[in-house]
Amino acid sequence: MTPGGAAPVMPADDLGASAFAGTDGYRKKNDYYYRLLGATLTQVIPEGKRILDLGCGTGEFLNLLRPCYGVGVDKNADTIGIAARRYPHLNFIVGDIEELIIEEKPFDYIVISNVIGYIKDVHKFFLSLKRYCAPETRIVIIYYNYLWEPALKFAEKIGLKMREPLLNWLALSDFENLMYVTGFELIRKKQDVLLPFYVPVISNVCNRFIVNLPFFWRLGLVGTVVARPVMSEPNMSGLSCSVIVPARNERGNIEDLVRRIPEMGSSTEIIFVEGHSRDGTSEEISAVISAHPAKNIRLLTQDGEGKADAVRKGLGYASGDILMILDADLSVSPEELPKFYDAVASGKGDLVMGCRLVYQLEDESMRFLNLLGNKFFSMAFSYLLGQRIKDTLCGTKVFKRKHYQSIVQNRAFFGDFDPFGDFELIFGASKANLRILEIPVRYHARRYGTTQIKRFQHGFLLLKMLGIAIRKLKFI
Repeated sequence: MTPGGAAPVMPADDLGASAFAGTDGYRKKNDYYYRLLGATLTQVIPEGKRILDLGCGTGEFLNLLRPCYGVGVDKNADTIGIAARRYPHLNFIVGDIEELIIEEKPFDYIVISNVIGYIKDVHKFFLSLKRYCAPETRIVIIYYNYLWEPALKFAEKIGLKMREPLLNWLALSDFENLMYVTGFELIRKKQDVLLPFYVPVISNVCNRFIVNLPFFWRLGLVGTVVARPVMSEPNMSGLSCSVIVPARNERGNIEDLVRRIPEMGSSTEIIFVEGHSRDGTSEEISAVISAHPAKNIRLLTQDGEGKADAVRKGLGYASGDILMILDADLSVSPEELPKFYDAVASGKGDLVMGCRLVYQLEDESMRFLNLLGNKFFSMAFSYLLGQRIKDTLCGTKVFKRKHYQSIVQNRAFFGDFDPFGDFELIFGASKANLRILEIPVRYHARRYGTTQIKRFQHGFLLLKMLGIAIRKLKFI
C-alpha cells in the first residue's frame, strides 16, 4: 500500500454508526487508517469475485472490492439503509452475523473485518461459516494486534477513537487453533500499519517499509489472516493427469522417463517439450513414442529458450485436470508422482512442490553452493509469502488446471521476469491465496548429461527476481 495518496480513497460522508466504522466524526478523524485498511483488503482480494462481507457497516469496503456479486451483513439497520442507498448494485441484509442464514452460496471470499472481537462464541461462528464455503472459498479476517490494546484504550479516552465495550483479543495462535478445530486451515498471515495516523514522510516509511521488516511486522496494528476450509473433494480417482517434461540434451533419460512415469487417475498423458537439443533428444523421443503406442505421449518443440518457456508451452497444450512438471534429469524419481497426485486431487494442497532438503542427498546430487542458495531462498520466501517454504527450486510442481489459470492471471502483476518458471508459479499461487504444500522427495545425482544450471549467473537472476517480488508483495 502507498499511504498519503495512492491508497484507494474511501467515501468520507459516513452518516451512520456501526461496530465496524464508528460515527461519521470518528471516521473522518481516522480517514488515513481506513484508507490503509482498504488498501490491505484490495491487495488480498481480487476483483470480480463473489464476496460475503460480515459486519459491513455502510458498505464502503465491499464496494471497494468490486465484486461480481456482493452481500453485506450488519446488525445496525440504519447503516444497512445507508449502504443500500449508496450502493444499489450490491445486496445488504440486516442481521446478526452469528445467527445468519443466507440462501445465496457459496462465496469466493468471506470478509470479517474488525468485528471478530464482538463475537460471543468464535468457535460456533467459524463452524457456521462452513455452510457458505466451497473448497475454493477463502476466509479473510482482519483484527487488531493485542499489543496495541493500551494505545487504543488511550485513544478512546482522549476522543480519537470511538469508545467500545471489552472485546475478544485473539492472538494469531488463537486463530490458528480455532480454525484447525473448526475445519479451516490458515494459508498466510501478515501484519500492517505501524503508524495509524498521517505524518508526512514518516507514515510512509513506517507503513510501507519498516512494518514489513523481520521482527517489526509483529508490531503492526492490523493483522490479516487468509484461511480456507478443509473439505474433501470427491472423485479423486476420476481426474486426468498431464506430466510436462522439459527436455534439452536429455537423450539418455527419455526411455527411463516413459517407462517409469506411472499411470495416475483416469488417464495420464506425457508431454515432452524439446528445447533445440544437440544430442538427438528429439529423435529419441519420437523413437520412444513409436515403441510405446499404448501410452499417450506427445512431443512439442519450444518456440523460445529456457525452462520457463518450455513449461508454459507444455502447460498450454496439456489436457489433464491435474498438471505436473517433472525435470528430465531423473533427479526426482517419477515413482514419487502419485504422492503429488493424491495431495492435489484430495484438496490438501493447491500448489504441491517437491522438497529435496529433508532426506539425505546423494553424493554429487547438489553442490554445496547450490545447497546454501536453496536454504537462503527458502528463508526469504517464507518471510515474503507468509507461508513456510523449504525448497523453492525443486523442479517437481503439481497443481490443478483451474489453479494454473489463476496463476496465469497474476503474471502481468509480477511481470515476465522468470526464466526458470519456479518463481512465477510460487508468486502467482501466493497472490491467488492458494495453499502451497511441500512433499519430501529423495534427490538423486544425474546419470546422463550435465547440469544446465549456471550457479553464479542464475544465482544473480534469482536475487533479482526476489527483489522484484519484495517490491511487489511487501514494500507496496
